[in-house]
Amino acid sequence: MKLGLSNLEFAANLGAEIKGSSRDLLINSLYYDSRKIIHAEHAAFFALEGPFRNGHLFIEDAYEKGIRHFVVRPDFDNSDFQDAFFYQVKSPLIALQNLARIHRQKFDYPVIAITGSVGKTIVKEWAYHCLSDHFRIVRSPKSYNSQLGVALSLLEMEAEHSLALIEAGVSGPGEMTFLRDMIQPSIGVLTNIGTAHLANFKDQEELIHEKWALFENCPDVYIGESVEERHRQFFRSSTEKYQEFLALSPYQDTASRQNLSLVLGLCEGLDVPLSEISEKIKTLPRLALRMETFDGMNGNTIINDAYNADLDALTQSLEYQMSISGDRRRSLILGVEGLDEEEVRKIKHRIKNYELYQVFFVRQDDEPQMNEIHNQVVLIKGTRNSHVERLAKKFRLRHHKTRVEINLTAVRKNLKFWQSKLNPDVKLLIMIKASSYGSGAVQMARFLEQNHVDYLGVAYVDEGIELRNQGIQLPILVMNCDENSFDQVIEHQLEPSIYSMSMLDAFTRSLIQGGREQYPIHLKFDTGMKRLGFDLSDILSLSNYLSSQPELRVRSIYSHLADSDRLEDSSFTKQQIKTFQEICGEMEKKVNYPFLKHLLNTEGVARFPEAQFDMVRIGIGLYGVSVNPKNHPGLEAAIGWKSIVSQIKEVKKGQGIGYSLSYTAPREMRIGIIPVGYADGFRRSLSNGKGGMYIRGSYCPVVGNVCMDMTMLDLGKLDVREGESVEIIGPHQSLEQLASQMETIPYEVLTSMSRRLERIYTDE
Repeated sequence: MKLGLSNLEFAANLGAEIKGSSRDLLINSLYYDSRKIIHAEHAAFFALEGPFRNGHLFIEDAYEKGIRHFVVRPDFDNSDFQDAFFYQVKSPLIALQNLARIHRQKFDYPVIAITGSVGKTIVKEWAYHCLSDHFRIVRSPKSYNSQLGVALSLLEMEAEHSLALIEAGVSGPGEMTFLRDMIQPSIGVLTNIGTAHLANFKDQEELIHEKWALFENCPDVYIGESVEERHRQFFRSSTEKYQEFLALSPYQDTASRQNLSLVLGLCEGLDVPLSEISEKIKTLPRLALRMETFDGMNGNTIINDAYNADLDALTQSLEYQMSISGDRRRSLILGVEGLDEEEVRKIKHRIKNYELYQVFFVRQDDEPQMNEIHNQVVLIKGTRNSHVERLAKKFRLRHHKTRVEINLTAVRKNLKFWQSKLNPDVKLLIMIKASSYGSGAVQMARFLEQNHVDYLGVAYVDEGIELRNQGIQLPILVMNCDENSFDQVIEHQLEPSIYSMSMLDAFTRSLIQGGREQYPIHLKFDTGMKRLGFDLSDILSLSNYLSSQPELRVRSIYSHLADSDRLEDSSFTKQQIKTFQEICGEMEKKVNYPFLKHLLNTEGVARFPEAQFDMVRIGIGLYGVSVNPKNHPGLEAAIGWKSIVSQIKEVKKGQGIGYSLSYTAPREMRIGIIPVGYADGFRRSLSNGKGGMYIRGSYCPVVGNVCMDMTMLDLGKLDVREGESVEIIGPHQSLEQLASQMETIPYEVLTSMSRRLERIYTDE
């Protein structure tokens, strides 16, 4: 990004009033996340705001890193930053969009806007791949298609480019107008219109109208085969028309063929002969549209983003690596096969500012040894010809063909949803017990720490110790402690839940032996669940004990709801709330300092806002699960469970299948053997048609008994091949549906997923 604006021009483009000197200073780049600041000189920081983030809270951090230009609300107090410049605007995001709109108007080369329910990023990247020999292209990094992402993408436009590829995505009515006014497209692409984000629109027609709004002033629009024409001049993609060239593609599924036909139409519209891109079609990349993160050998965390070595994409990946690494060392494995010396020189110049501990430049036959890398966050990236994806596979800690996928983009959305339900100043505690409901406690703790939650909660001391050993600094509440673990609690600065007088006395003795005072504890009260906890009658003896023990300081008082998920009757929960209020009132009289109070769990947050107190606890709701239908439009499923078809067998009519030959083939059948079984959490009760999985969007029931490590599926008439993907949990079979088939609840499904399954973390 090279804005090349004086601060006076910068202020004029923003529509801002400057607080500070009016000297003519250069502004070249911008930041909106203080964790990503690399070059502070000539950079401005935008204090963006959202339902879960207030950028004004990070101005001090940005200032300490060298930033001296800040775009803020008018009410921000800048008196502590005497040598800085503050550009006061009503909305920093709208100001950023204005800046992008004016910047885009400086250039008259074609700007292609790409939208649609799915396929936007694939069409954009394949268009870049096919056209890059004919144009100097600037394009949206990854899937930067939001109100913020589009603005950032447009600001990358420079005079040296001759074509821009810009993604545009919307999640609600009215958003596309802002994107249209920023992008001002000269060519449009509409891949398709599906049901993504439909819950946020009145009906399908309103969604269709929103998509088409991007092209209101656009001369030419290219549309997918399934899109209804709504524009005066359009070009419909045609898989039949481009059959000869589609046959060259390595991807022959329907969606890929339709996406490629749109790209071919674009090429023709830009006067690029298809015969000149035939070799490009043969080498279309398989896009890692979301960076995959997983556990590697030797305590390393691997980020697999190995599909190109584009300089801008590399920068985005390095910034992502920084954002998730915390205090851990960072290394880069970069495949440079096919790059010339000048390209490598530019890469070296770019990465030197990221303070990488180790950098490995590898070519096709090179292979750094993993024993050279320990306890680091390792980014693997490179040109297609380097084949560094082989290293990502080799360095995996686990090689199970069945894996659990955690969509961090969806988790972030769900986090913001629950945060939006909270009253001002209410803190947020996220429960990550049982390996964070099967999603991996350490990785989720790092993610949550980066997203500024207030507290973490675990069930047992060992879980808390694991987090501390991995550098997690957030306060950690341990729900279930025993006397044998008290010394470890203190050593690792964990905060225990205390639920009886005998336990309180034993913990106090451990503190005395360690010479500790004012140690934070959390008092658990039973308000009706009849599990662990003090009773109302214990308050007098409890408060007398606390007043005589300087070793202790009550950090919070809490209880647990027993019936908050029963939507038809809230009487018991309301009685629990009343009891908890009485307990808190009595304790406040006895304890002469403030403490936190928390009662609500996930289901209680939206239903009982009057009982949010000082903090709430979110658990499985973080992954998009709620029994309350009113919450569903704001949540997104964050857990996927995938496998592959290991082998296909032909079974004759009358033959038995599986252990005990419990299923007899009623006809000639093709069955697929899937490498997942009851040891992985796919229960044996799903045998013989009780459960099933999805292949190519079609339901395939289980035949025979589920084995410990394998399951057999009836493939029906599907033309399935070995190695194809299998969905256990995903778009076609939700976590809740699988739990229903198992006759259990989503909690048990998630926590039953074996640790031997690989966890993959994806993020946009």
